[in-house]
Amino acid sequence: MFFALVGPVCWSRTRLVSTVRAAPPWEDCTTVITVSSLPSVVISNGDQAPTFTAPLANGDIGSFSLSTALDSEAPVVLAFFPGAFTGVCSHEMQRFEARIEELADAGGSLYGVSIDSPFALNEFRDQLSLSFDLISDVNRELIEAYDVAMDFDAIGVENLAKRAVFVVDGEGAVSYAWVSDDPGVEPDYDEVVEAIRTIAAD
Repeated sequence: MFFALVGPVCWSRTRLVSTVRAAPPWEDCTTVITVSSLPSVVISNGDQAPTFTAPLANGDIGSFSLSTALDSEAPVVLAFFPGAFTGVCSHEMQRFEARIEELADAGGSLYGVSIDSPFALNEFRDQLSLSFDLISDVNRELIEAYDVAMDFDAIGVENLAKRAVFVVDGEGAVSYAWVSDDPGVEPDYDEVVEAIRTIAAD
């Protein structure tokens, strides 16, 4: 049986717990990540968001293209989180789920993004009963393109996503960017909703 480490570390403010889950053979995942950007730079308000195509966990395994989504779903919210099945990340995704109707009413489309496999993200999505889809950056292309890669040197874990939120408008520009170096800090959900409303009002 093939096993992969998914959601490599469960962290909270008080403890660390390893999580190992079974995953199907990688050759079953035929969708690859492609990023159209040059090497990463700090992404800030007004910058063009790096476009990409990546595996999508939506109950099945599909493909997500940012450029295609912007044509019909803008503004698009990309919520990067360090790892599935972890305490703070689970709480963050549940907080977003609790406000998903408010986000939609404001005009936005939400996607969570992590380095976990699409198989793991589907299980994570099911366990939390999330209605929004999750993007798999299993090859760590997106965290590099959006400059949100982070190492946890103390525990020997490298190249996870920082907790970050980007709101991208219909022109592909980043209208809101929030990035935290502390994985225990969650975004300001009111600010995310307001950023969507500001785009819709323009």
